[in-house]
Amino acid sequence: MDKLKTVLSGQDDGNTEGPGILERANQASTLAWGTRMKGFVICFVLGVFCSILGTCLLWLPGVGLAVFAVFYSVGNLCALASTMFLIGPLRQLKTMCAKERAIATVIMLVCLVLTLCAAFWWKNNGLALLFCILQFLAFTWYGLSYIPFARDAVLKLFSMCI
Repeated sequence: MDKLKTVLSGQDDGNTEGPGILERANQASTLAWGTRMKGFVICFVLGVFCSILGTCLLWLPGVGLAVFAVFYSVGNLCALASTMFLIGPLRQLKTMCAKERAIATVIMLVCLVLTLCAAFWWKNNGLALLFCILQFLAFTWYGLSYIPFARDAVLKLFSMCI
């Protein structure tokens, strides 16, 4: 458990040298482990709640899709931000931009912006729904990148189905 705490808190870089000034400043300003877990759970549950609430409000006449697009996008942002409590914002941004996640991250964020543009600016319900689906798929692909061999398993499953 201590190794897990060390890795998730960003203290285990595989570096044998002493910590630099940025690492020392980051360690001095980090939250306690219990506070990190509470922040993660609250932010993640809030994200799931917003996504479910948006789905329930999808069927409101007239404004349902716009409300859905906002709540679904906010829910995804909250769920994504929840992991910042575990590993910190700087390390989160570094892992999001890692070569195995960069494409999924860009597609997810672009689809998030396009979802809101389609719902409010272009007022095109079909596009908003399409971008929400693409946002979901990109977020799922992004999440699978954290599980060893999960992407390969999903690709193999789909290739067997086709």
